[in-house]
Amino acid sequence: MKNTGPLRGLSFPRRALVALPLLVVLALPATAHVLNTDLSKLSRTEIFWTYLQLGFTHIIPLGFDHILFIISLYILEPRLKPVLLQATAFTVAHSITLGLAMYGFIQPPSSIIEPIIALSILFVAIENIITDRLNPWRVAIVFGFGLVHGMGFASALTGLGLPQKDYFGSLISFNVGVELGQVTVILLCWALVGRWAANKSWYKQRVVVPVSVVIGLVAAYWTVERVFFA
Repeated sequence: MKNTGPLRGLSFPRRALVALPLLVVLALPATAHVLNTDLSKLSRTEIFWTYLQLGFTHIIPLGFDHILFIISLYILEPRLKPVLLQATAFTVAHSITLGLAMYGFIQPPSSIIEPIIALSILFVAIENIITDRLNPWRVAIVFGFGLVHGMGFASALTGLGLPQKDYFGSLISFNVGVELGQVTVILLCWALVGRWAANKSWYKQRVVVPVSVVIGLVAAYWTVERVFFA
């Protein structure tokens, strides 16, 4: 069969060498946020921008697991409208649990939440492989996973703390930053892949399946690591 895919001209070993660095990098643990700022000396506007940036960097470049989740959502149906609908459901859900956690209504243990986040990525990756179309109930599944991911966001934000003089505003700006990070990932996926490859006959075989396999392997590794070695 003639190779007309995005990696045409590369033999299988070379393709493996291309994919291996990505696999290794994505499997590395994310770097923690560091906030070297005295929040009491900042204005409300400065606090807004500080937490907006923290929310964005929690996705890009620090949130490898959340990046993989968003990529998994995108590649099955690489049009902007369906994935933005899923991203909106995800954002609403993680905003709910993040707010509840930061206000002390729930106290999710990271030892449980982090493995579930990894499993959610694995679930979506496997679904991408075994199904040929976006199912209507996926939005509900994404919403449920968003509730779990929001608890993961809370773990990062708890370590940073929120300024007392603008607690709610900084929480909102962090969420906005997270959403901007997610939209950036989606637009990059669209620009790099979806815009030109989505309608190709080989898209499922040469994009969805290989990418989902790599993501699934990383997610499986994270699951084992977070259950047994965290």
